[in-house]
Amino acid sequence: MDRLDHDILKCKKCERLVNYRNNREVPLKFKNCKYWNKPVLGYGDINGNLLVIGMAPAFNGGNRTGRIFTGDKSSDFLISSLYEAGFTNIPTSENRNDGLKYNNMYITLAVRCAPPDNIPLKSEIANCSSYLHNEIDSMKNLKAVLCLGKLAFDSALSYLKIKKINTKKLKFINGKYYEINNIRLYSSYHPSPRNVNTKLLKKNDFINLLRSIDNYVKS
Repeated sequence: MDRLDHDILKCKKCERLVNYRNNREVPLKFKNCKYWNKPVLGYGDINGNLLVIGMAPAFNGGNRTGRIFTGDKSSDFLISSLYEAGFTNIPTSENRNDGLKYNNMYITLAVRCAPPDNIPLKSEIANCSSYLHNEIDSMKNLKAVLCLGKLAFDSALSYLKIKKINTKKLKFINGKYYEINNIRLYSSYHPSPRNVNTKLLKKNDFINLLRSIDNYVKS
C-alpha cells in the first residue's frame, strides 16, 4: 500500500485536473488555508471487510484538506451516518489531524483529483482505474462494497469486467445489492448536498443501509 500511495501522489496523468486544482480561485472563506492540491489517497483499514467507493474529491473538501471525504457538506453527512452505524470512532471529518478512524472499512475514490464542475472525463476515470483495482485486490478480507453514486458503481463494474465477471444485469439502483462471488455490491446515491437537500438521499434510509451492511459483514 505504501508503494501504491506513492504512485498515486506523484501521478500527473490528467493535465486538465492538475491545472484545475492548481489554478482555480479559492473561496474567500478559505483564503488563509494551505490547500493540499494533490491526488487524494484512500483511507482506513485495508484489512477490513467493507470498501466504500466515492466519486472524486471536492475542490474545497478533500482537495483542500488532503483527506478523502473531509471538510465539506458531503463528508458531514457521510461520516455522521457511518458513525451511527459504528464504522467510525467520531461523527465528524474536519481535517487530517482530527483523530478520525474507520472501523473494519476502507474508503477510496474512483478519481483522485478534483474535477471541474465535479464531472471527471472518461479518460480521467480510466487513468485512475488501476489505483482502485489495486486497492480492491489488496482487500483480502473483503465482504461488501458500497458505491456512492453511479460513477463509483460503474468503476466497480469495470473491475468486475477485468475479472471476467458478467455485469450485464447489474444496474445502479439506490439501496440495492448484488451477490457476486461471496461479496455483496451495494449502491447508494452520493451524499452530495444536492441529493441530501432534495431528499433524494434521506439520512435515516442511508443509516439503515449502513447498519444492514454492518450486520452482513459481521455475520
